[in-house]
Amino acid sequence: MASRFLRTLFCATTAWVVMQPVAHAADELGQQVGTELEAAQSALAAHNYAKAMDAVNAADAVKGKTDYEDYTIAQMRAAVATQAGNLSAATAAYDKLIASPRTPQAMKNQMLKSEATMAYTAKDYPKAVANIQRYLKAAGSDPQMETLLAQSYYLQKDYPNTIKVVKQQAGAAIKAGKTPTESELQMLAASATALKDSAATTHAYVLLATYYPKKEYWALLLHELVVNTKIPASLQLDVYRIRLAVGDVSQARDFMDMTEIAVQQNTPQLALDLMNQGYQSGVLGQGAEAPRQARLKAMIEKAVASKKASIAADEQAAASASNGDDLLTVGYNYVTFGQADKGLQLMQQAISKGVSDVNIARLHLGLAELYAGHKDQALAALRSVEGDNGAHDIAQLWILRVTQPSGAK
Repeated sequence: MASRFLRTLFCATTAWVVMQPVAHAADELGQQVGTELEAAQSALAAHNYAKAMDAVNAADAVKGKTDYEDYTIAQMRAAVATQAGNLSAATAAYDKLIASPRTPQAMKNQMLKSEATMAYTAKDYPKAVANIQRYLKAAGSDPQMETLLAQSYYLQKDYPNTIKVVKQQAGAAIKAGKTPTESELQMLAASATALKDSAATTHAYVLLATYYPKKEYWALLLHELVVNTKIPASLQLDVYRIRLAVGDVSQARDFMDMTEIAVQQNTPQLALDLMNQGYQSGVLGQGAEAPRQARLKAMIEKAVASKKASIAADEQAAASASNGDDLLTVGYNYVTFGQADKGLQLMQQAISKGVSDVNIARLHLGLAELYAGHKDQALAALRSVEGDNGAHDIAQLWILRVTQPSGAK
């Protein structure tokens, strides 16, 4: 993945032979050293690396060399060793140049970068990691080298550090209003999958579906939501609902399951709406299970009527409760009964009062706003969902569902 910019980094290497270090009054090459280095440069230009290195060694063997001659020999050794792919010799030469006060800081940084990229190309990933970290400490942030650092960890199967680096890099890009690269996010997903970290895998696919809305990412993402054991029971209905919204529910048992969960959560109108979608799609009302499904629907219709009759009393009881959990449910029921303004106001009051999980509450507020047809308010609520229990990822999927063209999913 890094080959393109690796070539870019290497192309400047031989230029160091002619770069000027910090000059001193007595800086000049003696005839013997100068002759050998000219021979080395000619051989290097002809890609005869063995001959070039022999000439460098001959120059180095000259007795009584000046500091400037030592420095220039190290420059040529670094150039020859780099092009020859001799990692140890190049690193030793660069380290000598980096330690010299003759080398300007900009050149030192470039040499540190080349040490790192050479180690990566040589597949010495532990050394690449050490060299990249050394470079970043000296030169500061560099997105290309940070990507190379993540790749170096990944290729060693050091998945925790891969995730750490990619998360930092992707987060910085997003904060700056930029798009994380697809290859980085793929690496994040692959690392999380290798660690069997369902929450991290889901988060990675959310990012991929957000910035690269391909059908395969949606499919993988929905699969991760289904198998994610860290998602609490209180979010299982929400998993079903986003699956339903993107056309990923086609089995009668799924419609029955989500309907029963909605009843258990004391939202009978939502349960009836979900069941009606099952009938409208032709999934329910067919085969041997049709009578059972009809009985459940009749029961839910009675529950809806009962809830409409009791909702004022439910509101009064919820208002006097110690937290806002019941008031949140009452508000949601008002929304589903067609009293959106009253219901949404109660839900906001519930969140202000304090709820068991504010992020799940914000998610449900966003869904209630969607139910009421308030797209902008729904997006604002969904974007406020945080946390790592799955609510944030489900909210992000709804944001994608609302904002992306239908053909992207």
